[in-house]
Amino acid sequence: MELSTTVSELRYALDTFFFLMSGALVMWMAAGFAMLEAGLVRSKNTTEILTKNICLYAIACTTYLVVGYNIMYVDNGSGGFFPSIGTLIGTQAEGADHSLESDFFFQVVFVATAMSVVSGAVAERMKLWSFLIFSAILTAFIYPMEGYWTWGGGFLSEAGFSDFAGSGIVHMAGASAALAGVLLLGARKGKYGKKGQIYPIPGSNMPLATLGTFILWFGWFGFNGGSQLMVSDFENATAVGQIFLNTNAAAAAGAITALFVCKSTWGKADLTMVLNGALAGLVAITADPLSPSPLAAVSVGAVAGALVVFSIVGFDKIKIDDPVGAISVHGVCGFFGLMVVPLSNSDATFGAQLLGAVVIFAWVFGASLVVWAVLKATVGIRVTEEEELEGMDVHDCGIDAYPEFVSVK
Repeated sequence: MELSTTVSELRYALDTFFFLMSGALVMWMAAGFAMLEAGLVRSKNTTEILTKNICLYAIACTTYLVVGYNIMYVDNGSGGFFPSIGTLIGTQAEGADHSLESDFFFQVVFVATAMSVVSGAVAERMKLWSFLIFSAILTAFIYPMEGYWTWGGGFLSEAGFSDFAGSGIVHMAGASAALAGVLLLGARKGKYGKKGQIYPIPGSNMPLATLGTFILWFGWFGFNGGSQLMVSDFENATAVGQIFLNTNAAAAAGAITALFVCKSTWGKADLTMVLNGALAGLVAITADPLSPSPLAAVSVGAVAGALVVFSIVGFDKIKIDDPVGAISVHGVCGFFGLMVVPLSNSDATFGAQLLGAVVIFAWVFGASLVVWAVLKATVGIRVTEEEELEGMDVHDCGIDAYPEFVSVK
């Protein structure tokens, strides 16, 4: 066997392994979302939110395999508006850098991440089965369409829109779908008073929420690092190192800034805001974790960490009830991340970034609003007042997450 062939096969194997391990890290983020959301909802809704998270992941893996991946990537022309919808996964191209199956696995965990954003925002009052139906539609059709326009080589890609690992394509898209659902769903009972009062509804388990944040932070190294797609030569290996550094720096800066904003505003170190500050930094740097210098990445994370605090408070003031702050973290900070890309990446323009952000939001929000409205008019999307009061664990799952806290008569 010739030396060049051996080197080519070794690079193929290494890049495929890198892709698979990065995908496995992103898959572990599903556990992070589950733990974060379980900690930030009340104990009576914990089993139900965990059921949503594992089921949405399973649904995303199935619908994206059967339909979504083919819409997003297979046999599509460049610069188009409508996908061709090719055969299942497709055929391995000769001379490819990595296996097509590893590419699919890496992509499917991204679509599951987008759907995970939705589950926290609509928590504690949405019907389980309506949520799961929506999960299938988002992962099979809504997300893959905007994915084709961007990463799949469609018209936004041709227009120069740049989103390295998905601040807009994944995170803002998930937040857009969540916002549409929340607007039709309404706030939780007791969250807002008739005279504009805002009543905090504390989460049940701060250790779980903190664990979930650390898991997400850890998984984000695969999310951003794996998006480099290769690691088998000097240039790409160096780039992955830079991506890891910047990703970590932005998250740390986001957490620190949120901490100081809370202390200076309310005199308290609000743990939930600190957790969301770290996630805000991660979301913002995801649009381009490679081009910025480490200090620039710190700046991006710091601004996002402050922005998310004011965004969460602002949504509360207009009575948009988001139990976990997902719309602020993934939507507002996802948009922010897109718009600062041109500051460090000369290939990106503010016009192309704004066009991409507007198209993604308009498509995902509009399509989701239609789906949520149809579900509301048919099977319904909100549980009854009695079910909400007693907790969704009992009515949807029949299992209490913390049975030792339940009194037995």
